[in-house]
Amino acid sequence: MKETFFTKKGLYYRTNDFREDRETLVFIHGLSSSSSAWNLHERYFEDKYNILLVDLRGHGKSIKYKKYEDYAIKNFSLDIYELLGELNIKDFIFISHSFSTFISIEFMILNQTMIKKAIFLSPNHKVENNLKTNIVKILLKLTPILNIFPFSKKPGEHVDYFKYINTGDWNIQRLLKDTLNTGIRVYLYCIKQAYTFDRDEFLKNINIPVLIIHGKNDSIFPIKYAYKLHEEIKNSEIAIIDNADHTLVLNNFSKTSSLMDKFIEKR
Repeated sequence: MKETFFTKKGLYYRTNDFREDRETLVFIHGLSSSSSAWNLHERYFEDKYNILLVDLRGHGKSIKYKKYEDYAIKNFSLDIYELLGELNIKDFIFISHSFSTFISIEFMILNQTMIKKAIFLSPNHKVENNLKTNIVKILLKLTPILNIFPFSKKPGEHVDYFKYINTGDWNIQRLLKDTLNTGIRVYLYCIKQAYTFDRDEFLKNINIPVLIIHGKNDSIFPIKYAYKLHEEIKNSEIAIIDNADHTLVLNNFSKTSSLMDKFIEKR
């Protein structure tokens, strides 16, 4: 795999040697994570497909942006679009986890014809209002205070996620490592943007094949969101993994990679 930096957008990415006779898979990671979370999937798929893995803006080895507006979901989507143009990728299979399913859905609004298939792991399309989320929203109103603190656009690093395989949704060590690597500013701004995201009305307009993979015990995006997506997206399949939580990418590699491979190969 080759590591490269897309200077125009400040994005780190890596690829294998692309071949015209192979499908192209584009992987994007969840909140406060990085492309290194996909390491096992990368190894599994790299000899069979063209692989592109991206560190989202503010995450991993990509540069950080200062303002709250910089982390609008649309901006993440535009980053991916411009990187695809830079690499002359005209069609691909989009694979996203958790927070990044917001980004892939946003991408579909304007560029659905570029996507041959999509795979959502632990997905959601909006954050519903309830007591818990309303309390978080109130706390997030304090984020402008972050502007008084020094800012550095210096990238973080790639966390070694092999250390955190089979850790649960709320594993303190992993969450702390992720958050500090991404930075409190980026982490909170992304959460605040996610809480404004709602593409409920768009789901019925998704007409490409979609595979939804969800853990039965997901405590971050409960399983009802997966069923909602499956109900609204007419050309979708759903796979529920028993005894699995939100962290499917790390904890359920064998099952997810097998499901993904079968879906990609399906004609």
